[in-house]
Amino acid sequence: MHDFDILIIGSGAAGLSLALKTASFAKVAVLSKGTLSQGATFWAQGGIAAVLDENDSIDAHIEDTLDSGAGLCNVGMVRHIVEHSQEAIQWLVEQGVPFTVLTPEEAGTGPASQPLDRNNLKPLHLTQEGGHSHRRIIHATDATGRAVFETLRDRALQTEGITLFENRLAVDVITADKLGLPGRDCVGAYVYDPAQEKVELIRARFVILASGGASKAYLYTTNPDSATGDGIAMAWRAGCRVANMEFNQFHPTCLYHPHARSFLITEALRGEGATLELPDGTRFMPAFDSRGELAPRDIVARAIDHEMKRLGCDCVYLNITHKPAAFIKEHFPTIYSRCLEYGIDITCDRIPVVPAAHYTCGGVVVDKLGRTDIPNLYAIGETSSTGLHGANRMASNSLLECFVLAFGAAEDIKSRFDEVDALSVDIPAWDESRVTRSQEEVVVAHNWDELRRVMWDYVGIVRSDNRLQKAKIRIDLLEQEIAYHYRHYIISRDLLELRNLVMVARLIVDSALLRKESRGLHFTLDYPGLLPQPVDTILTP
Repeated sequence: MHDFDILIIGSGAAGLSLALKTASFAKVAVLSKGTLSQGATFWAQGGIAAVLDENDSIDAHIEDTLDSGAGLCNVGMVRHIVEHSQEAIQWLVEQGVPFTVLTPEEAGTGPASQPLDRNNLKPLHLTQEGGHSHRRIIHATDATGRAVFETLRDRALQTEGITLFENRLAVDVITADKLGLPGRDCVGAYVYDPAQEKVELIRARFVILASGGASKAYLYTTNPDSATGDGIAMAWRAGCRVANMEFNQFHPTCLYHPHARSFLITEALRGEGATLELPDGTRFMPAFDSRGELAPRDIVARAIDHEMKRLGCDCVYLNITHKPAAFIKEHFPTIYSRCLEYGIDITCDRIPVVPAAHYTCGGVVVDKLGRTDIPNLYAIGETSSTGLHGANRMASNSLLECFVLAFGAAEDIKSRFDEVDALSVDIPAWDESRVTRSQEEVVVAHNWDELRRVMWDYVGIVRSDNRLQKAKIRIDLLEQEIAYHYRHYIISRDLLELRNLVMVARLIVDSALLRKESRGLHFTLDYPGLLPQPVDTILTP
């Protein structure tokens, strides 16, 4: 058994930021399912949205977010997060994140590319992405997530009071009522160590779910293997509400190549003028939206899906060859080098792309401080549903949300630190006395594959009640098989992730069946129009 003041489940931008903000007054543990770099933050390419340009404004950022969110954003939460955007960038600069700055030549190209030098911020280079009316994306070339992650990880490794655990999977959070005690307070978690094949107990005053989203529920995704909805599933089992799980964002442009695996082509290419084309070279986005390639992601993804099905083609193409080769290599070095590995020189070749599951816009219901329905249990980052994204996340708002919610949660924990004591609670050790080692692990592998194919075929970019009902029947059967396996056999990493993923898949389908309209990322053939009043889909355990 381990005792910590704060247990953070997840080692991405949200989790590491919270750890750094609380280490001065608390003993903090951070869990990573694999190596620290295996989370989604490491792979984020685009950047962080923030208002730094003299021609931009808080109100403009809010308006763009609300427009992308298709009427479902929480206006108060949107304003709260956007108003703290400069603070987040300032903190990241102070941590040492190597953001791309303006060259002397770029500094003279006009005010649209010159951010204000506020609070000693360097003149950062800003780019533009879908849904944004201004250049407001702060980035580190085309590998922003990696730059942010590596900076925060290095800071955490050097900070006394933070313990980083790699290769640990949280099984479930522990609440007082599950122990037969008064109240519902969260008091810790059971954590699986695959190397020892044992489950450890970690007691904590505060537990934070920062484990990312659930896009691995789909056959094709831009996400790493760790995106199995663990935090959402654990919160649901603990008794937390979840919201808007039907809104799964499909990134319009994932590299299409037989040997490429989950490689995202950042939206920033389109922000710099890249066009989407059919195999014959015809540009098609202006026929779907006046904003063309910079329309919100749900519109672009559906347009690509429509054209692929109409023509029976395997992909469409992204073309940035009209830009100077030096510009492309300087601004998109990661994409340039990765595509070159597959024989695609993006300075003179078009990039074959397809949509892929990318971001879970719904999640655990929280307030602006990241607090869930369970006392002392927080959810931040993609695991949570703050109301910022509504029915469709606007590009580069997600990393911003990670920092602002982490800062708020840290302040709340600090204000309540002395009044919470979970370290004296008597929690029983994990009991494996009634399970045996499975001789049928093929069942786990088969169910994992079947679940992801069902979700892709029936709960994808375009839905219908018939498809959703078919998915529900199959998911119910899978859930029963997986629950039986969990109860009777020694657990494994694959089983734990599959248990969480099938639960989240059911929440997605149940939410989608409840929404009798097409809004944002949820498009159904049975209800193509909008209802007069937007309403959140809230599920209660």
